[in-house]
Amino acid sequence: MASRLIQIATALLLSACFVQAQATVVNEQSISNPDNEWLSYGRNYKEQRFSPLDSVNRDNVDGLDLAWSFKFSTARGMEATPLVHKGVIYISTGWSHVHALDARTGEQLWHFDAKVPRDHLIKTCCGAVNRGVAMWQGDAETGLQIFFGTLDGRLVALDAKTGEANWVVQTTPDNSNYSVTGAPRVVDGKIIIGNGGGELGVRGYITAYDTTTGGELWRFYTVPGDPSKPQEHPALDAAVKTWGGDEWHRLGGGGGTVWDSLVYDPELDLLYIGTGNGSPWNRELRSPGGGDNLYLSSIVALRPDTGAYVWHYQVTPKDNWDYTATQQLTLAEIEVDGEERKVIMQAPKNGFFYVLDRVTGELLSAEKFARATWASHIDMETGRPVETEYADYQANGGSYIWPSPYGAHNWQPMSFSPKTGLMYIPVQNIPHYFSAQKSVEYKVNRWNTGVDLNESRDPLSWVAGQASADALISGELLAWDPVNQKPAWKVPHASPANGGILSTAGDLVFQGMGNGTFAAYDADNGDALWQYQSDSAVLAGPMTYELDGEQYVAVAQGSGGTVMLTIGDNLMRKKVNQNKLLVFKLGDFGLTRALADESLATILPLSEELNATPEQIKKGEELYGHNCGTCHGISAKSNYIVPDLRYMSDQTHLDFVGIVLGGSRSHKGMVGFYETHTVEDVENIHSYLKHQQQRLPEMVEMTFAQKIEYWVTYGLAKVGEQFPGLLNATRDMSY
Repeated sequence: MASRLIQIATALLLSACFVQAQATVVNEQSISNPDNEWLSYGRNYKEQRFSPLDSVNRDNVDGLDLAWSFKFSTARGMEATPLVHKGVIYISTGWSHVHALDARTGEQLWHFDAKVPRDHLIKTCCGAVNRGVAMWQGDAETGLQIFFGTLDGRLVALDAKTGEANWVVQTTPDNSNYSVTGAPRVVDGKIIIGNGGGELGVRGYITAYDTTTGGELWRFYTVPGDPSKPQEHPALDAAVKTWGGDEWHRLGGGGGTVWDSLVYDPELDLLYIGTGNGSPWNRELRSPGGGDNLYLSSIVALRPDTGAYVWHYQVTPKDNWDYTATQQLTLAEIEVDGEERKVIMQAPKNGFFYVLDRVTGELLSAEKFARATWASHIDMETGRPVETEYADYQANGGSYIWPSPYGAHNWQPMSFSPKTGLMYIPVQNIPHYFSAQKSVEYKVNRWNTGVDLNESRDPLSWVAGQASADALISGELLAWDPVNQKPAWKVPHASPANGGILSTAGDLVFQGMGNGTFAAYDADNGDALWQYQSDSAVLAGPMTYELDGEQYVAVAQGSGGTVMLTIGDNLMRKKVNQNKLLVFKLGDFGLTRALADESLATILPLSEELNATPEQIKKGEELYGHNCGTCHGISAKSNYIVPDLRYMSDQTHLDFVGIVLGGSRSHKGMVGFYETHTVEDVENIHSYLKHQQQRLPEMVEMTFAQKIEYWVTYGLAKVGEQFPGLLNATRDMSY
């Protein structure tokens, strides 16, 4: 009997040890139910970015204070959501660095630098950013690994204890226009990663690798290859029939890159991917003769073991506007027509909120959540958008359209709360003037869009001053009811530079902004409950975790991304870009204090006269718009992420040709343009920048009331005069 009791006790002890070991292993079970940790980009496989933690709640959030912060060595855009496991934070930064920090104190445990060549920056759309890492252990015997993609297309597996690389694979072709900025995902021992480069002309695909060896397991191409040759998988045989001619292949590959959204349903064993825009954007140049161009701008369901196609829904057929469907995909169970359905939800760039049955891909609902004038509605019988008269900018000779290529919603994460049943979306309302080019040719290191970017790049240049821009360009925190497909509430923001969102069981919604604020709102009604003012933009997705019975809220700060690079927030335009991780908890730690003035706003008047003709300045403006504005800001208005060229020193003016033409600062990411530009071209760009520098003393800030008065008395008439279709398009907006 005693022997039997010993056996039972031993078995129970071993069982308890096994349960404890299982609870600490990062595998499918723990990622599905991370408890107090944050183990995947969107916390768990559903990508809801909702936490059940409620120690910090609407009743005590005003006691939240900065517990600690960690300053990174980089000064680029910060888009990563940190992961937390066993008291350690793992986070990536710009230029493909990864840091492991003590989650209680912020002490650095290790740091890995992928040493990305700085000249690869020219091959990116929107800066040297990285949205995060993935982790996987699998079982108690193997070590925990941290996975991330580098800007130059490598996939790296790091030892979580030491930060040393276990293996590295190149996921993209060498010397191509590809880049990697998105966070990979792990599914059953497979690390899955996509890539970017649609603006520069590439062919999209997604690849699965073995987490242990780095060996390639499968690859799914999102658009067909050379139509004269056999396709790589059966889904492409169907897709190639939806493309016209072979121009997409000749012009770089067609686009459709999977640069962000990946989500997995363990129960259905389905992997869902969101695909990107067409390349070129201009559909008449990309696919003469028409066609939907599968699988651009689509939600595609795959089998994660093989990469086999299951179903798709094309969000934007015949994409003509850079309306990607790479924005966050979220899984949930909601009631549709009185029946609970397993759904997948998305608020993509095009301004419509989609709810699909995630088993079959059936469209359940689609309504506008933001300003959208390119389509009037989605036909629920066909599942297709009904385009408006403004959509075909080729036929119109140019069209003013909402949303812009920045999107009604972009990479900034949204959050779904099962508690409130609401989706919280960072909305961007930004218009865009689309004007088609007559031809386009594929160029390495250059955007290949088929759209006149110089004419369409700066919304502020089309309208009558800043007052007009404030009336046309805005952002908001939107609480969207996906069952009734309508807003529950919204918090308007003066700037479109909206940050990512976290919702919690404490009835809170957290969001940062381009102006450096990080705030908490009541999840039921949007009331502002708490705010922290940072010294740089807070755009990344916040997260929360619990240690020793205390709840922490963490968010990365640092300006970057498309809107901040090119439009940004005027309040932060002249600040030093600080890359930090901010970590808050309840208490008073004396770390929340007034900001020091670190302005870069000193105006450096030209020491020489501007001897250039209006024609040279105009030509320089065109060349700048096509080649420089993506990094240095539209109309040469940088957002402190890269140098503001209106504030060049005398020495920089002297070195200008050597920098721009010769590439003397390639080691900093500024490559030389000697292969595509002449000395005369560079001098014209220089003349334009001198002109912009001379205008600086004339740029006087107005109060909000003055801007509104200016808009009412002058701006509206001026805009109507410059763009006759704009006012009609504005009146036609409904959401």
